[in-house]
Amino acid sequence: MPTFDNTQRFLFDDTDVRGEMVALGESYAHVLAKHPYPEPVAQLLGEMLAAASLLVGTLKFDGLLVLQARSSGAVPLLMVECSSDRELRGIARYHAEQVEPGAGLHELMPEGVLTLTVDPRQGQRYQGIVSLEGSNLAESLSAYFANSEQLPTRFWLNADGRNARGLLLQALPADRLKDPEARAASWQHLTTLADTLTAEELLGLDNETVLHRLYHEEQVRLFDPRPISFRCSCSRQRSANALVSLGRTDAEALLDENGGTVVIDCQFCNQRYSFDAADVAQLFAGGGSAAPSSTKH
Repeated sequence: MPTFDNTQRFLFDDTDVRGEMVALGESYAHVLAKHPYPEPVAQLLGEMLAAASLLVGTLKFDGLLVLQARSSGAVPLLMVECSSDRELRGIARYHAEQVEPGAGLHELMPEGVLTLTVDPRQGQRYQGIVSLEGSNLAESLSAYFANSEQLPTRFWLNADGRNARGLLLQALPADRLKDPEARAASWQHLTTLADTLTAEELLGLDNETVLHRLYHEEQVRLFDPRPISFRCSCSRQRSANALVSLGRTDAEALLDENGGTVVIDCQFCNQRYSFDAADVAQLFAGGGSAAPSSTKH
């Protein structure tokens, strides 16, 4: 197993297919440490973290990728963000009394909808929405790409509360194989072999061993791993901006309602940012978000 969280790209030299593998341990543990998730929710959140990490590797952009799933069931919200700097955070909202041991995607998120958002720092924002179809998150994401005009893409995802792992295969534009039938046959062959991968193998073996077991008869080129880490993007400045966006009247009303202090909690990492009357006055005077008094926030 890898000793640090990473994604690792690979290519098939004889055909137009690329792949990516992800291994998350420490970053997954950071996410789970913030909330007491039941095991089925922790597993589903781990799969979502792995999926976002894989997707970032397929894109060339500077910004943020967001995967968000909503439902009417025991898990009304799953949300994962992964930046182009490969910094990851995630959260789940759940009704503990409705979470059954061993529950899968459709028991936890019936009538679910998955939204994929690519939010570049410059340029146009992209968003795609699809129903959560299939027996698991990997099948739902694969169906999303199958029903879109993007390159054919398949996912294999597993998480066990300690490790989150994933495999992605994606067809590339025609280069080595020009004949459509040959391309389709190659894609079918490679994805059929990947379908034999068990959860125990994906979670327990290193990337080279997994790829050898699946593709020992193929010419596979494995690139150096790229690190990925947990980092929450919250800050005192962003919390201050949220207060300013309310307007001075509403911000001061919040102060009155909360005994003279407004506390903004980050739902992802549980960090708390406090603002008293002096802070709020300074914000609306254009003085910034640094605390003006001796009180530390």
